[in-house]
Amino acid sequence: MKMSRALAILNGITVVAVPFAIYMALVQAPDAINIVPEIRPAQRIIYFHVPSAWTSMLAFLVTFVSSILYLRTNKLRWDIWARCAAEIGIAFTLAAIISGSIWAKPAWNTWWTWDPRLTTYTIVLLLYVAYFMLRSAIDEPGRRARFASVYGVFAFLSVPITFMSIRWWKTIHPVILDPTADFGLGPGMTVAFIIGNITFTILFVTLMANRVRLEWLSERVAALHDALVEGDTLADWQGEGVSPLASPQA
Repeated sequence: MKMSRALAILNGITVVAVPFAIYMALVQAPDAINIVPEIRPAQRIIYFHVPSAWTSMLAFLVTFVSSILYLRTNKLRWDIWARCAAEIGIAFTLAAIISGSIWAKPAWNTWWTWDPRLTTYTIVLLLYVAYFMLRSAIDEPGRRARFASVYGVFAFLSVPITFMSIRWWKTIHPVILDPTADFGLGPGMTVAFIIGNITFTILFVTLMANRVRLEWLSERVAALHDALVEGDTLADWQGEGVSPLASPQA
């Protein structure tokens, strides 16, 4: 299948936006003024850590909404959206955890601490890893999609809990956008921070579009394979007015 023009444009925008965001984070943005000079270089990790965390939560929100839509409509495309978003969400969650550890070592003198934010975020990661373990344990496609959708709805409850954890409980994790916090963003930092979050959002949309497209191609190949195994020929399909490469329907 040829790549659509819109997807090609989206890929091009992402290729330009990502290096620009990196330049803004590592070169253009000034150092933070409310932290000791020794750890100011490591502070720049926030331009990757926070956008990664934000994007992971956005991805899990897409899984949540898509799971609800699948339960309401029983359409395969929503199950595809849900699992593709969950895959990308796990990747960005790992990126956020790793980048956060890189910051924690110079800032807190440890790679890891069971802070409420870190603990709840780890639970989010484990819940969505379990999402794919559940999917792999069920063979029948329709039943697998239904169970995964129900699980995807309830797993999302962990996301707002994680987001609010640094506001509900005492924590050493900074609240970046809190003007009363010791660790704030100066004017130049805010611009780079916003650009980073926008860029990561664009990156998520691009990854999602390409991943869904790949999954649809996989479903079509599987449909063609099943037709050939069952002994149908291309002429049989066309005689019924159906193409083996048409988008599968739930």
